[in-house]
Amino acid sequence: MAIQTLRIIKASSRELFIAAVTFLGIALCLYVDSFHDLGLQKAVGQCGWVVLAGLLLRESNLVRLQVLVAILFATAGEHFASGMMQGYIYYFHNIPAYIPPGHGMVYLTAVALARSPLFRSYQRQITWLVLISMGLWSLWGVTLAGRSDWLGMILFLIYVPCVLWGRNPLVYLAAFFITTHLELIGTALNTWAWAPIDPTFSLSQGNPPSGVATWYCLVDAVAIGGAAFIIRQGQRLKNLGRKLKGPLTAPEWIRAAAED
Repeated sequence: MAIQTLRIIKASSRELFIAAVTFLGIALCLYVDSFHDLGLQKAVGQCGWVVLAGLLLRESNLVRLQVLVAILFATAGEHFASGMMQGYIYYFHNIPAYIPPGHGMVYLTAVALARSPLFRSYQRQITWLVLISMGLWSLWGVTLAGRSDWLGMILFLIYVPCVLWGRNPLVYLAAFFITTHLELIGTALNTWAWAPIDPTFSLSQGNPPSGVATWYCLVDAVAIGGAAFIIRQGQRLKNLGRKLKGPLTAPEWIRAAAED
C-alpha cells in the first residue's frame, strides 16, 4: 500500500510542484505584504506575473485560457466585493497588485491537483476530509466562535452539493486547500480583514468565513465554463468563415450564419 502511494505521488510530481510553488509563493507574498509597504506590494505583484507565466509554459492552451478567464472574473469580483461593497478590506484599501496573478495561480493549482493521480486515486477520502473539516469549522462559527459566522455556514451548505454532484468536484476540493491556506495567512497577518457583517446579504461572517472556498469555486466554474464558451464561439466563427469563402450573396450569408 505504501509503495503504491509513493508511485502515485511520483506520478503526480508535476502537479505537486505547481501546488508547492503556489503554497510557498502565497505564504512569502503575504509575509512580505505584512510589512505594509506599497512599493513592496507592487514588486510582489510583478513577481507574481513572472511566476505565473513560468507555471503556464507547459500547460495547454485550454488551461491558459481558463486561467485568463479566472483572472478577469476574479479581479472584477475583487473590485465589486472589496472596492465597492467592502465585504473585506485590504490594508491599503486597494486591490493589491499581486491579486490578479495570484488568482491565476490559485486556479491553476486547483486544476493541477484535480487532474493529479493523487487526487483521482483518493477522491473519496479527500472528499470526506474536506467536508468534515469545513463542516466542523462552519458549526464552530455559529456556536462557539467569538465572532458569529452564519454566512460561512450558508456557503458551506452550497459547497456540499457542488462537491458531491457538481461537474468538477476535484477542482472544488482542491480549491478548499489552497484558499483556506491563503485566507488564514492573509487574515492572520492583517493583510486584509472581513467585515463582521456581509454588506450584500446582511449576515454575520467570520474572518475569514468558514465556507470562503465556495467563492473561489465560483471563479473556477466560470473559468471552466467561460473558456469552453469562448472556444465554441471561436469554432463557430471559423466554420462560418469557411462557408463565406465563396461569393455568397447577402441572403446566402445570412442563411450560412443561421445554419452554423
